[in-house]
Amino acid sequence: MTRADNISGNLDWLTVLLFFLIALLGWLNIFAAVYDDTTYQNIFDLSLNSGKQLIFIGASVLLIIIIMVMDFRFYDTFAYIIYGVIIFLLIVVLLFGREVAGSRSWFELGPFRLQPSELAKFATGLALAKYIGTSGFRMDKVMDQVVTFAIIGLPAVLIVLQGDAGTAIVYAVLLLVLFREGLSPVLLIVGAFSAIIFVLTLLVENHVYLYMGILSAATLAIFFNKKRIKRIVFIIAGALVVSGVIRSVDYVINDVLKPHQQNRIKAFINPDSDPLGFGWNVTQSKIAIGSGGPWGKGFLKGTQTKFDFVPEQSTDFIFCTIGEEHGWIGSFITIMLFVVLILRLIFLAERQKWRFARVYGYTVACIFFFHFAINIGMTIGLFPVIGIPLPLFSYGGSSFFGFTLLLFIFLKLDAHRTQVLVH
Repeated sequence: MTRADNISGNLDWLTVLLFFLIALLGWLNIFAAVYDDTTYQNIFDLSLNSGKQLIFIGASVLLIIIIMVMDFRFYDTFAYIIYGVIIFLLIVVLLFGREVAGSRSWFELGPFRLQPSELAKFATGLALAKYIGTSGFRMDKVMDQVVTFAIIGLPAVLIVLQGDAGTAIVYAVLLLVLFREGLSPVLLIVGAFSAIIFVLTLLVENHVYLYMGILSAATLAIFFNKKRIKRIVFIIAGALVVSGVIRSVDYVINDVLKPHQQNRIKAFINPDSDPLGFGWNVTQSKIAIGSGGPWGKGFLKGTQTKFDFVPEQSTDFIFCTIGEEHGWIGSFITIMLFVVLILRLIFLAERQKWRFARVYGYTVACIFFFHFAINIGMTIGLFPVIGIPLPLFSYGGSSFFGFTLLLFIFLKLDAHRTQVLVH
């Protein structure tokens, strides 16, 4: 191995340590979520989710070694090919995949299942970084904007067709990457207002108040930009788009979303209206977290967990186990681990000289942030339940492999940052 290839000294070991700490805590809490004290159970038992998760972690170590021994230019050179292969898999699984929980997004591989949509995140990040890193790219050019939106939108549309709207929504966070690379903040503002108006439309019965609010905000914005015709045109167009969201809510809820997805929206709006039905998950989740108090009930002593009050507790609702068994302190430590990891990723992305590496780094940071914020928000009722895992923490091989690929490809690029002279 040449001196240039010896990356051990340049590898960001703090991020590696955070990766394994989060994976270890996740593994322990997966065991706690499935533990039954009426029978003898071993955390290494391969019939339990904890035993299977340990296999996934071990396989990810091999995956990390493969990533690290490959030439760092491989990910730039073959970015489009990797993206194309994953798009092909998304199409194939849509036609021939197995349907699980209302989504046709799984390949059966003997005793294991593979979800291509989890791998699509790193592939989309590579393709996006490749295109933005191309010489002559300008974010203010219409054609470049169209291509970047297409790179992001294609896998999202295919995943929606599979019936997994929750995973598809993750791709919206990549707009933050485009904003970092020069996208006009107007689009982000319009998108944020559209999301807020969508939620308010569900909560407010009289939509006249919403239209009045949009008109008032647009009028105020025009007043402060009265001498800038181009901005006024954008403001008016944005106000029309946001107003159109109000008109589209009923159609989206009743004609686009499936019954179980409609129930998730209802549970978000008012979980107490049907606590034994569609509000059960969120209600029990909040009870479990609140029952932990400051210090928690202790490892393997969660009563809500033992009696299966919270469904999907080793996957989507794994944070409930932390809150119940380790209390506020355990929840705070877990949250801080993720916050430090995400801030570290942003720091690493900013120090890249190579635009490809910087864009990809921001993709990794944004996807980790979205999963972290939305998953925890789901468990405490701040966001609708959209079925996305807590990174490296929730049970699942496809998810763990996907986040491992995301993270360590970036760490490989960062380790070679001094060898790249292009911008």
